[in-house]
Order: sequence, then C-alpha cells, then structure tokens
Amino acid sequence: MTDPLHQELLALAQEAAHKAGALLRDGRPADLAVAATKSSPIDVVTEMDIAAEKLITDLISEQRPDDGFLGEEGASVEGTSGVRWVIDPLDGTVNYLYGLPTWSVSIAAELHGETVAGVVAVPMRGETFHAVLGGGAWARGAWEGERRLACRSAAPLEQALVSTGFNYVTEVRSHQADVAQKLIPLLRDIRRGGSAAVDLCDVAAGRLDGYYERGLNPWDLAAGDLIAREAGALTGGRPGERPARDLAIAGTPGVFEPLQRLLEEFGAWHD
Repeated sequence: MTDPLHQELLALAQEAAHKAGALLRDGRPADLAVAATKSSPIDVVTEMDIAAEKLITDLISEQRPDDGFLGEEGASVEGTSGVRWVIDPLDGTVNYLYGLPTWSVSIAAELHGETVAGVVAVPMRGETFHAVLGGGAWARGAWEGERRLACRSAAPLEQALVSTGFNYVTEVRSHQADVAQKLIPLLRDIRRGGSAAVDLCDVAAGRLDGYYERGLNPWDLAAGDLIAREAGALTGGRPGERPARDLAIAGTPGVFEPLQRLLEEFGAWHD
C-alpha cells in the first residue's frame, strides 16, 4: 500500500501533466518563436514553455494553495505544507521548437525534500510514465491499460545502449563531446534524444541500458529519477553522490557502476 497523500499528489500531477501536454501539442503555433534565452543564445525558451508552466502552477495552486513550487520558467514559492512541486513544463524545448517529437512535461512532488510522486508525459508518443515512492513505475501508451515498467536485465557494458545530452554552453559541450568519443568504443552505441526526462523514462522502460548527463537542474531530473529507480534502475552522480548538476547517471544494475567508473575516469563532471 502506498501513502494516500502520495497517491493524491500523483493524481494531481497526472491531471496537470495531461492538460499541459495537450496545450503544448494542440496549441503549438505554426510561427512558434523564441521568447528568451537562458544559459546561451541557443538555450531557448518559447512562449509555450511559459504558458504551460502557468497552467500547471495555477491548477495545482487551486487545489493545494499552501504548497511550494520550483519551476524551470521562474516559478519559485516556498510554501508551508511540506510539499514542493518541481516542474519542467517543456523538457526538450529545442526539439519542440523544431517540430521533433521527443519532448515532455515533467512534474514531481517532494514531501519534506524527498520525491514521492512523479509524472512524465510524452504527448507526441502518446505515452505517460508515473511512479510513487515504493509503488513501482508504470506507463500508459498505445498498449491496453497500464504497464508496469522494469529496466533491462543486466548486460555487459560493451553491449549497452546509452543516451546522453549536451550542454548549450560551447566550452562545456566540447568537453562532453570528448567524453562521448572516449565512451563510444566501449559501448554498443550512444544516443542523444534531447529530453532528460524522456531518457530516464526510457531507462525505466527497458529501451536504454543507461543514461548520463552533466549540467541538469532539479526540474530536469526529479520525476524521471524516481520513475527510473522504481523500475529497478540505479541512479546517482559522482561516486557516493546523488544525481546533481555536476553529473547525473541512471542505468541497469549491470551498467551503472562500470559507466560511473568510466565517467569519473574521463572527468565527465568538469571542463
């Protein structure tokens, strides 16, 4: 049995993610343009990112006015209930800007600092992933009903399909390319999807053996990390640390530790 509060938070996250995903999918203007930039001129925000975050925070605030928020597009409220919502209203903005399908809405609920519920909606796939702490990871999609997720069986690193992402700051992405170049001969292959939340869910669903990235923020990670862990994957950062901005890693039990060792050896966490 999972905590009733966790289930309540999950249901609210699912409703918000569904409505924001529908807004983004159906409301995308043909002449969509960049509204602002973040870390660099190629790290963009669109008007739809901003609209989706407002929809999510308004909906949640109506039902839970005492909760806090941390959102990519500026939502920052302390709250008094012990619950904080960590929101990426559009993870994969560049994909969305170009009309590519790999983008998502990611919503997690923390209770006293621990993530207890998470939802990642991927509208162009017609899929939604979700988890509550201790309740397993689940997904809905083109198949019948809900499907319980489980990461892939352990495979040696040389047979692993691993995804990563690249930063929008030129010096950082150049270093990331050097690390990827060293890794490629040691893996089955590397993929670059463009949405951290989707990559984490794909580890959970057994579509990837591993994923790593440097430079992620809490809203990129919160929901997907819980979903991956509840599907049996291991997650972390540098050895002995939790996923963080320096480095985030997720993988099957057979892939996680050797991948983490290589990333530490290759200095994936610094320039």
